[in-house]
Amino acid sequence: MLQTVGARVRARRDEKSLSRRELSRLSGVSERFLAQLEGGQGNISLSRLADVCDALGTTPGAILNGASTIGKHEIIALLGVRGAGKSSVGASLARRRSVDFVEIDGLIEKAAGLSLSEIFELHGESYYRNLEREVLGTILSESRPAVIATGGSIVNHQENFALLQDSTCTVWLRARPQDHWNRVIEQGDERPMAENPHAFSELKALLAARERLYASSNFVVDTADKSVEQVVNSVAQAIGSVSE
Repeated sequence: MLQTVGARVRARRDEKSLSRRELSRLSGVSERFLAQLEGGQGNISLSRLADVCDALGTTPGAILNGASTIGKHEIIALLGVRGAGKSSVGASLARRRSVDFVEIDGLIEKAAGLSLSEIFELHGESYYRNLEREVLGTILSESRPAVIATGGSIVNHQENFALLQDSTCTVWLRARPQDHWNRVIEQGDERPMAENPHAFSELKALLAARERLYASSNFVVDTADKSVEQVVNSVAQAIGSVSE
């Protein structure tokens, strides 16, 4: 929960284009503690949180909303860009919870009879979003516990992301840009580096642009320097599961 609150505070500060020093001056909370708070390690009091929120033009309720409850159908949706670990963490978490693991993009490809690249090339993003919404609707209508790995860009589509947030427990698997990059390379895919010399800079910009949206998840779990098992343990702890 502290990681979730910290991520939301940081995202809100970035949205307001405030430095940590400026936020410290406006809120009366020290820069050092703000750094701990944004890193998910600062156990802030409600009164101090109210001061920070006031300086950010928001409320504690908005920052805390949904940060301590699981979705009504106990469907856990993992969010993040490629390299976040959604597939590996999702499959392991599903086994632990004895539920199905579902990859949304895989179902979209099956429904279309095309690869993702072919879907976008032949039909465009609107077609992809329609399939994404249909696949989500089917999963949610079954009302069965599950773990799902979402497409990294679902946060950019207001309607589909709202559907996800309303019906599932969303978890952002947060990682540093270098972590995402290294994991993709470890998977044997060197195309980003070979085909686009600016790929890493674009990845950093993409993460920065989506941070506020990802931070609105029910929970934020930091995956930096953690094994798959450690991340699964962190997710299980966040959502109140009992580890094996």
